[in-house]
Amino acid sequence: MGWLALLGLAAAAIALAFWLRFPRPLWTMLGAALALGGVGYAWQGRPTLPAAAPMPPSDRQSDNEALIDLRGQLLGRYGGEAAMFTAADALARSGDSRTAVKIMLGAVGANPRSVPYWTELGNVLFAHDRNQMSPAAQFAFRRARTLGANDPVPFFFEGLAWMRAGDFARARLLWRRALQLTPADASYRPAIEQRVMLLDQAMRMMGQ
Repeated sequence: MGWLALLGLAAAAIALAFWLRFPRPLWTMLGAALALGGVGYAWQGRPTLPAAAPMPPSDRQSDNEALIDLRGQLLGRYGGEAAMFTAADALARSGDSRTAVKIMLGAVGANPRSVPYWTELGNVLFAHDRNQMSPAAQFAFRRARTLGANDPVPFFFEGLAWMRAGDFARARLLWRRALQLTPADASYRPAIEQRVMLLDQAMRMMGQ
């Protein structure tokens, strides 16, 4: 139903634009906005959840639940690494991103060849730097890709960070590489395919 509602809103927006006789340059902007909305819904939307009464948002309610769920599919939900990620996520959600970074620095210090740890360090550094791709975050992601050259995980999450930072072209390159490295029968492959497709559409709309 979520996708049907999204399509209905898009159709309504297009119909309104026709009725208002939008000038041609504004059609590109409208298309880009709709495409970006689709990207956001594909990443954050959870249409399989049952309906429920709305809950008041918490002070630090983040958009990372879908990210955590997908990461669980990519990396597994149990074991020492998963526990470390859970602790870092809880701290980040509570606003203590500095401690989350310290936890992951300790993790990579103890296991310097762990692709998941370096990837998560990049994630928490990016969040700590307020969605800016700092040199430290870039280093962590680059190290993860070097160690996991055939692993889709670091490519996907670095691409996500670049997308949030506004560099869609770099995000697309990384996501396409992640898709190439993802096994055809992997449960998470459709999720990555969908995000690549929607990002492509958004970039076409924006003329990139």
